[in-house]
Amino acid sequence: MSKLGNLGARLHRGEISYDFVGKRKIWYGISILITITAIVGLAVRGLNMGIEFKGGAVFTTPTKMSTSVAQAETYAKDASGHEAIVQKLGNGSLRIQIAGIDTGQSDRIKQELAKDLNLNPEKLAADLVGPSWGEQIANKAWEGLGIFMVLVVIYLAIAFEWRMAVAALVALIHDITITTGIYALVGFEVTPGTVIGLLTILGYSLYDTVVVFDSLKEQTKDITKQTRFTFSDIANQSINGTLVRSINTTVVALLPVAGLLFIGGGFLGAGTLNDISLSLFVGLAAGAYSSIFIATPLVADLKEREPAMKALTKRVLAKRAQAAAEEDLAADRAAVADDSDAAPAVVGPRNQPASRNRGRGRPSGKRR
Repeated sequence: MSKLGNLGARLHRGEISYDFVGKRKIWYGISILITITAIVGLAVRGLNMGIEFKGGAVFTTPTKMSTSVAQAETYAKDASGHEAIVQKLGNGSLRIQIAGIDTGQSDRIKQELAKDLNLNPEKLAADLVGPSWGEQIANKAWEGLGIFMVLVVIYLAIAFEWRMAVAALVALIHDITITTGIYALVGFEVTPGTVIGLLTILGYSLYDTVVVFDSLKEQTKDITKQTRFTFSDIANQSINGTLVRSINTTVVALLPVAGLLFIGGGFLGAGTLNDISLSLFVGLAAGAYSSIFIATPLVADLKEREPAMKALTKRVLAKRAQAAAEEDLAADRAAVADDSDAAPAVVGPRNQPASRNRGRGRPSGKRR
């Protein structure tokens, strides 16, 4: 068996464990810090909305262009008076995006760009995108997100309980906030592919959370009939028991996404891959983090506020205190027994000569 498999088996059997739930305040603090950073990034920098949401024109040159990206950006800015986004595609062609222009401006800009790039205007492809199309996509995405959240809460409340539903909802909001904040800080363009990626990560995040919740539900059946473990103890066992599985699932999902992000988008220059791969990469990592460090500890916090769980915690702690006291008493008795065994059973050798010499110098017979 591999080392990771052996570790997973030992975690599942409870031979070793890490106190995730007991250190939940640390995880809450880290998440709050990251979330605040993401919100600040959204407020200060804002999202770099793509041309699909702002409207404008997209010009695509033929393949194997000798013009650099910086030169093309200068040409586009001089021709339009707007900032332009230029991407070099894998086949060597240039994709020039200029937002905020209409059809009349697009025709004029096309002629000037063709002249600057030494191209025949007919070989310079131009596509005009209206902002209404992007607004429709955004509205549909918000509608889909809202419906998804409602259905998730209803399902988890029925399949598990409302506390788990609330914890899963908090974890999902946590993942979306961090992902959008990273987009704002990095400055990547938000396109329909980004929206698709954001909606996709919700399923991955929810999957890891439900795996832990299912294990927690099985292990907490008739929990009040025993006095060995509190709810937090069993919640921590559930996280440790599914930890290796969650790590394996996340790594397997992240590897192809990392290939799209760093190889496809970085080396090959496929900008459309960056749009969806960054949201997937950040979202998958945030989802794995929230399922382990946020969702389950939050369930433990909510659950242990119940009167039955409070009473169970008191009984468990009282029993542990009694067991600790008995162990201390047994240790003290063993120490006393060891001391008594080590003590001498006869009088020391210094007194023996005195007793021997007590009768010396006297006759053994009767006194005259």
